Amino acid sequence: MALSPELAADRSRALALTPVSRETLERLDRFVAVLLDWQQRMNLIASSTEPKLWTRHIADSLQLLALAPQARVWVDLGSGAGFPGVVLACALADTAGSRVHLVERSTKKAAFLREAVNATGAPAEVHAVGLEDFVENLAVPVDVVTARALAPLAALLTATYPLLKTGTLGLFPKGQDVDAELTEAAKCWSIQSSLAPSLTDPKARIVCITGIRPKVQPGREKNRRRR
Repeated sequence: MALSPELAADRSRALALTPVSRETLERLDRFVAVLLDWQQRMNLIASSTEPKLWTRHIADSLQLLALAPQARVWVDLGSGAGFPGVVLACALADTAGSRVHLVERSTKKAAFLREAVNATGAPAEVHAVGLEDFVENLAVPVDVVTARALAPLAALLTATYPLLKTGTLGLFPKGQDVDAELTEAAKCWSIQSSLAPSLTDPKARIVCITGIRPKVQPGREKNRRRR
């Protein structure tokens, strides 16, 4: 599938930001072809981002790898159009023991993800279930859990706590409101975290969660003392 001059230029910019191997690039090209084909039939990404698909979505996804270079098993919640999950799987395809679990409740988007995985040969598995059901029933160790543009941080922490409390790293790309989201999340959670700058958006940050525990509500603490 031939790219428009605008998209070809964006591809070059993305690869300058996040270089990949020739094999990975071939897989990513196949993924983009499937994505653009499905985009004609259903709204997978905002149409305004299509000309910057490579920098806005693919490089934005690839940058997570540098934050967890030893990670092999990833969980991507709300995979939708395959970001970051399918992109990560394409990059990890030549790494032994790699597996990316793509969790997507929408059956139509799950069908797209399956075609993308088949087309790229990426080591990924699609789970067409809700994220709470997936997290509760997951029976294998996970290195990293991520979610992109899925929910506010407080909600993400609630949903992923069963994974995070066992030592799984949480990587959650966020926009310019990240400080407000952290403040809100801190009302319920004691969080060990850091913020990594985004390579693709100077206003964005990636929240890296390395430890978490729930805060005891004041009313509950009083009840404990009375017992």
